[in-house]
Amino acid sequence: MPIFPNMPLFSQLSDNPTAALVGAADALLSQQSYSFIGYHGTSLASLRNIGMHGLMLTYAGSAVGLERGLGFYVARNLRLAKDYAEGVTIETQEEPPYESSPKAGELGIYVITRDYLPDNIAHKYSDEYCNVSIIDREAVLAVAREKQIDGIMSFAVDPGVTTAAYVAEQMNLPQAGPYESICILQNKDRFRKFLAEHGFNVPQARAYVDYKDAKVDVNAFNFPIIVKPTDSAGSKGVSRVDEIECFEQAFYYAKEYSISGKVIVEEFIEKQGCSSDSDCFSINGELSFVSFSAQRFDDSASNPYTPSAFSWPSTMTLEQESELTSELQRLLTLLHMKTSIYNVETRIGVDGKGYIMEVSPRGGGNRLSEMLRYATNIDLIENAVSAAIGDDIGQISQWSYKGHWAEFILHSNTSGFFEQIRIAPDLNDYVVETDLWLNRGDNISSFQCANNSIGTIVMKFPSKSALDKAMNEINMKVLIDIKQ
Repeated sequence: MPIFPNMPLFSQLSDNPTAALVGAADALLSQQSYSFIGYHGTSLASLRNIGMHGLMLTYAGSAVGLERGLGFYVARNLRLAKDYAEGVTIETQEEPPYESSPKAGELGIYVITRDYLPDNIAHKYSDEYCNVSIIDREAVLAVAREKQIDGIMSFAVDPGVTTAAYVAEQMNLPQAGPYESICILQNKDRFRKFLAEHGFNVPQARAYVDYKDAKVDVNAFNFPIIVKPTDSAGSKGVSRVDEIECFEQAFYYAKEYSISGKVIVEEFIEKQGCSSDSDCFSINGELSFVSFSAQRFDDSASNPYTPSAFSWPSTMTLEQESELTSELQRLLTLLHMKTSIYNVETRIGVDGKGYIMEVSPRGGGNRLSEMLRYATNIDLIENAVSAAIGDDIGQISQWSYKGHWAEFILHSNTSGFFEQIRIAPDLNDYVVETDLWLNRGDNISSFQCANNSIGTIVMKFPSKSALDKAMNEINMKVLIDIKQ
């Protein structure tokens, strides 16, 4: 049984046959999409010879633990492919290496994955592979210029966001916002300072390179504190520290996952209800779509600060959501942001204040954009791709939820060899989709970060009470059998 069912994710972006589209790897690797290849089943490799160039570079994160960054180049055919798409058959001796979706004939997509890992699973679904690190912005720029790309974006992985912004600015391509603004958003230290300077609610925070300096200052913080890398994602390297004796270990754990070697120490904001991690969208700097989720955690996990479930609607009041929306808009205006998708983390503190914890101009991991498509019928991924190549944005507006939705991140709290998943019959009645990224006998690790997830379950409930009951009992209703 194939791990990835042939389920095309996107619809046509426009009537223009030169429009390019690629499924973000987060979606691709979560078993919801195939990369679209060729016209009428013809490999685009053959179309390159007649002018298929001008590539779009996009990055994507992996829902199966390959969050080091996956790059995608998407070709636009310079208005030549329409003639071929309307009936001309191009003969090729090459066996098309990948399956084509029904939309390939409409969209004309050419995909090149970009990553330093030769065995990255996403390479199976691309036309070419480039062995270049996505954090090497000059190397990416060189390739982008060579390929004459039309757009660049990063989806579901943070390290590629600043590189994409840099290339876009250097090549005058469509941008989510100014490069300097995106650097602020992507660096937790700079972001906290920006929020404080402009009067946002923000926890006390400071970044350090050396443990000795951090040790001198740590007693100035009110415990508990959060210690994490300034430039990582997926809850990697994150610890809550309740007492000074545990601080050193937490510091070096965070430093291990930091690209720059910097660690941020910040006040822990005790939350009221559930925190939120969900996706939003702006058009010309104005928020057109805002969502808030209920982010949930598994207290028994190896790292209880890695999200294990999400549900919609949130636990916030309408007034609290309205206040946070206003502050998000103020932030985007101050940073001169443009048209983009955003992954946004917020919470209401026990002090009653709304806090913007993180804002990244990319789609969220854990299939958040796909979940919002389920819950609202708004396709944020398609619109994010449109924005990246300068195409018109499709219909996107504020929503009302179509029921009560939840996503459970399949994970194990022990390491070993995967045997099976068992879902209780009463919970299974609410299951819309189950995705498993393992085969029996595969080795799995305990749930330390998003990389250790092994699949997802999508559920729809008839009421808030039914959803809450299921979420409270989820670890008893979904069992992962592990062989030691």
